[in-house]
Amino acid sequence: MTNEQIIEWAKKCGWDNPATNMAPLYEFAKLVAQHEREACAKIVELNADACRSDGVAQMILKSNAAAIRARGKP
Repeated sequence: MTNEQIIEWAKKCGWDNPATNMAPLYEFAKLVAQHEREACAKIVELNADACRSDGVAQMILKSNAAAIRARGKP
């Protein structure tokens, strides 16, 4: 992730002055965590795709990617 992305995400959350309003900061943190989880899940899926299509390793890695994504859901 780049500084430009972080600034863009902060603006999307309405982060103008976190000292007076902390809500946008929390929304910003959630957005960063969401993007980080997705990036990690994609790496795990790439590893799964490199495994045999009928192998246990691929099944486990795909399950791990799903678990990473699920962490962000209520």
